[in-house]
Amino acid sequence: MASQDTGAACRTCRYYDTHKLNAGSPQGDEGLCRFNPPVSQPEPQGHGLWPVVSASDWCGHYSPEMMAGE
Repeated sequence: MASQDTGAACRTCRYYDTHKLNAGSPQGDEGLCRFNPPVSQPEPQGHGLWPVVSASDWCGHYSPEMMAGE
């Protein structure tokens, strides 16, 4: 089943976070997926990074912004 059939897209997922710079402007069509913890980096001093996704992407963890009863 494709995302177009269900309306599922990262932009409407409760775990999607718009990726904004310090000035508060969005980074194009990109955002951060907050479903899983940050991904560790190979350098010992590297910080974990949230996965960057396109607003039109989708995955099996999709959950609408608001669930019934919220």
